[in-house]
Amino acid sequence: MKHGKKYIEAAKLVDRATLYDAPEAIALVKKAATAKFDETVELHIRTGCDSRHADQQVRGAVVLPHGTGKTVRILVFAKGPKVDEATAAGADFVGGEELIPKIQNDGWLDFDVVVATPDMMGVVGRLGKVLGPKGLMPNPKAGTVTMDVTKAIADIKAGKVEYRLDKSNIIHVPVGKVSFTEEQLQDNFQALIDAVNKAKPGTLKGAYMKSAILSSTMGPGIRLNTGKLMG
Repeated sequence: MKHGKKYIEAAKLVDRATLYDAPEAIALVKKAATAKFDETVELHIRTGCDSRHADQQVRGAVVLPHGTGKTVRILVFAKGPKVDEATAAGADFVGGEELIPKIQNDGWLDFDVVVATPDMMGVVGRLGKVLGPKGLMPNPKAGTVTMDVTKAIADIKAGKVEYRLDKSNIIHVPVGKVSFTEEQLQDNFQALIDAVNKAKPGTLKGAYMKSAILSSTMGPGIRLNTGKLMG
């Protein structure tokens, strides 16, 4: 893969053989981010879990103390009085069965998070093949299948992020933006690490966090000292 001049210059700041502590890594990520837009700071954790086993799934959500720095568009599937409640709470889109063809046939995906009341999951389930691969399927563990749509929307707007294993048993999660202060990124990072540590499967043998990398959208990856991350 060919990298541009800016990336090559930024990569020189990072010693690839070093495992950095979080504060140092955060300072480096900010320094190495040279794109013209406000890049997202991302954390990638390679775990020792095997997501094919139901008892080794890692999934949950955490509200970042300083948010994600991103405006999130929320779609709520609801009916009856919950429609008005979702609208009042600030959902961007609210609907029911009538949204199925729009998403399934027209490819409408102008939203970042989907919330559903439990009585709507039969409807939402029909969209599993579309929403599932994009990580948009509502899930009780993530707090997105709930009767309390007001709280769900408030948490998302406050900066709630979902973490889960991908097929390679890696967790990818945003920590904030490079425009955040180092302190803000450190607070968000710690909240994420605490949540991921709490989600460690009890049946896991061997190392939980095998490796972890912090990077900005366009910047080089910075390897973290995972020994200091595990609670």
